[in-house]
Amino acid sequence: MINSLGIKKSPKDTKIVVAMSGGVDSSVVAGLMKKEGYNVTGITLKLYDDTKIPSHGRQCCAGRDIIDAKRVSQNLNIDHQILYYQKKFKAEVIDSFIDSYSAGETPIPCVQCNQTVKFRDLFKFSKELNADALVTGHYVLRYENNGEGSMYRAEDKNRDQSYFLFSTTQEQLDFLRFPLGSINKTETREIANKLELNVANKPDSQDICFVPNGDYASVIKKYRPQSFKNGDILDIKGTKIGSHEGIINYTIGQRRGIKISSKEPLYVLDIKAENNTVIVGPQDSLNIKKLYLRDVNLLTDLSFFKNEIFIKVRSTGKLLKARATIEKNKAIVELLQDEKGISPGQACVFYFKDNLGERVLGGGWIDKTLNKNLST
Repeated sequence: MINSLGIKKSPKDTKIVVAMSGGVDSSVVAGLMKKEGYNVTGITLKLYDDTKIPSHGRQCCAGRDIIDAKRVSQNLNIDHQILYYQKKFKAEVIDSFIDSYSAGETPIPCVQCNQTVKFRDLFKFSKELNADALVTGHYVLRYENNGEGSMYRAEDKNRDQSYFLFSTTQEQLDFLRFPLGSINKTETREIANKLELNVANKPDSQDICFVPNGDYASVIKKYRPQSFKNGDILDIKGTKIGSHEGIINYTIGQRRGIKISSKEPLYVLDIKAENNTVIVGPQDSLNIKKLYLRDVNLLTDLSFFKNEIFIKVRSTGKLLKARATIEKNKAIVELLQDEKGISPGQACVFYFKDNLGERVLGGGWIDKTLNKNLST
């Protein structure tokens, strides 16, 4: 028999690991798997010392969430373990975030977290437990053909998380399962209430777990105070028109907080970490012509890139028509639709539309952008 996860075993003979963050999504997944009769082990990751990072926001992988995950596991009568990955998380996510921001980029630590401690290390741990699958509460769809998995955007496009999972390897995708990809968040909460889970009405995580209230600068100031170095603000002709107190206070596309009087609104067009300058100009200059990507990960062969594809350059952004030329782990992407304010450090994720939906082809990290109105 083939069970609901596509594995040729009965549920009771199928050992699965559920990644439990303490939120409603992963708790519902654990509850559904237990109800179907699977042999479930819940794993919660302790990623940072939340007592050292004061926050009033709603986050994941904090002390409260670990307690919630433990209570859900007890209520469901499933095994539960906590993995202490604070050192790995600090080295591979927090330090990487700080390096990227200090270099004038706008990083996405949630992608790096999935890429490292969640999918790489938890994948390895699940294999060591002889699990048949690693199951998560991400809102993405997964289809399988001849034992090989492919990833698609979720049915609920407002909840779709495929953008954050572009760096998933094929080996990992073959092992992963995403039961929530075909439902919306309202249905998830209804299931949580039916299962009488203590997290049924728990609010969603909002902030990056180690960034209190979205204040990136405070994190940089704590770990790398030397990054606050005064420098020049230049216009598109290279003329100095003002000063700044550290490039980490700026992001591409920013309008507020530039503190320069001008006849027309000024936007941050570029950040040059090598000479500690911020370049500003009119909104029209934010339009991007090309993207140069590094560390490209593909979940398909190159045949998909012979014609137009679609890309996303921000998690909440729309799909944009584009062409991509890929060589080894780098890519040049030509945008065929106008898009403003794309920043290095963000991800560019490739999609292809077919009869099943919008398939994730992979993606890469934006290393450099080429503005339509700027030469560099």
